[in-house]
Amino acid sequence: MEGAARAARYRDVFGNGEFRSLWFAELISTAGDQVARVALSYLVYQGTESAALAALTFALTMLPALFGPLLAGLADRYPRRQVMIVADVLRAVLVGFMAIPNLPLYLMFPLVFVVTLVTSPSNAARGALLADVLSGDELTVGQGLRGMVDQVGQVGGYALGGFLIAAFSANGALLGDAASFVLSALLIIFGVRRRPAANAGGEHISLWESTRRGAVLVWSDRQLRTLVALIWMIGLPVAAEGLAVPYVAQTAHQDPVASGWLLAANPLGAVLGAFLITKLAPALRLRLMGPLAAASGLPLLVCVLQPPVAVSCLMFGLSGAAAAYMVVAPPAFIQRTPVTGRGQAIGLMSSGAIAAQGIAVALAGVVAEATGSAGALGITGVATLVVGAALALAWKRASGGAVLSDA
Repeated sequence: MEGAARAARYRDVFGNGEFRSLWFAELISTAGDQVARVALSYLVYQGTESAALAALTFALTMLPALFGPLLAGLADRYPRRQVMIVADVLRAVLVGFMAIPNLPLYLMFPLVFVVTLVTSPSNAARGALLADVLSGDELTVGQGLRGMVDQVGQVGGYALGGFLIAAFSANGALLGDAASFVLSALLIIFGVRRRPAANAGGEHISLWESTRRGAVLVWSDRQLRTLVALIWMIGLPVAAEGLAVPYVAQTAHQDPVASGWLLAANPLGAVLGAFLITKLAPALRLRLMGPLAAASGLPLLVCVLQPPVAVSCLMFGLSGAAAAYMVVAPPAFIQRTPVTGRGQAIGLMSSGAIAAQGIAVALAGVVAEATGSAGALGITGVATLVVGAALALAWKRASGGAVLSDA
């Protein structure tokens, strides 16, 4: 596991050709996903003038993650490279269908659901394959670079989505997303070598049984269940992003520019936080993981006072920087899991994190109806602080104050 050796450097990780292919493939497909979210919401609202249906469309890009663990076992049953390629090709075809002009909603919604559902085995395979490509502290740095992909992809993808819709059309933007999956598949085909399935020659079990075993694996290990709880609690600070637009409406009189800055502040803070945390010694990162999770809620408390937008942006950025503990927690989780069940465990971890974000955003919206968005941000901050502090203590006990050991 991670020891006292020097921290790996970015050039060490980017020197690995397979990692470069995986990284660029994920960057391209992540940006494409954000383009699709913008385009789909635009198409649905344009066709129905219903904000509720537009919101439902956006939610459909997250909620299928609740069923994701059922398919994550495919990342152990079949070669992980093959799972990723098939998932990319399938999503390219489905998104291409969604780009058909005037597609009825009764066809659009199931397609969105399936595209999102297919993401689960792909993410599980990618995370497990990363542990085959990188080892030791290089895996942590590689995970940090993956986190940067997610944040940069969000900011760039949303902006690119708006540009593509304005320049071509929402249907044209969806075709761009389909093309991103094709390009991702090609990068994996030519940049990642073939490996056998993790449980090649092992017993063949149902996906349901695989899911059950994955859950037992995680919840029977004190360190793994604490790590997965830390990973899932990311939904709490992320919920602040769902409150950004109504919060700005209260404090900046619905200034769209201010909304854009506030939405960008959190992922930009996360990129900076990820960069800084990978510069620390590996053992120190593990010790700081819990305190940073709790600290990600503190800046949100300031927003209760409804300070100027610039200060609110700073607070959102600081929250995102503290939430960069997510650079450390997933690789610690991955390295703790045995190779044969790793894909299933990663599917449970990543699907739970996505679902937790969707649920937290929805609950924060309900709270905001009663307290106002500023009050809801304060409650979100308190919840993050309390849950994070409890998990920091649980992690200290589970790890015994020492560095993790291999499973």
